[in-house]
Amino acid sequence: MATIDTIKDLLQENLDINPDDVTEESTFESLGIDSLDMVELICEIEERCDVEFGEPEGLATVGQLVEYVDGL
Repeated sequence: MATIDTIKDLLQENLDINPDDVTEESTFESLGIDSLDMVELICEIEERCDVEFGEPEGLATVGQLVEYVDGL
């Protein structure tokens, strides 16, 4: 499964965000994702994708998150 699809699934499961509303250009702010939601999302991505995030900084869009995860 592509990283963007995994993120869309997690956003739908955990935050009830419609996957059709999520694009690589979507900002977390525009999706209503706050810092607590982001921490939970990162934990879920680490578990689902079997990666270790570290401390990512400057991630503002879904596309930046996908690029970061794919680079791990």
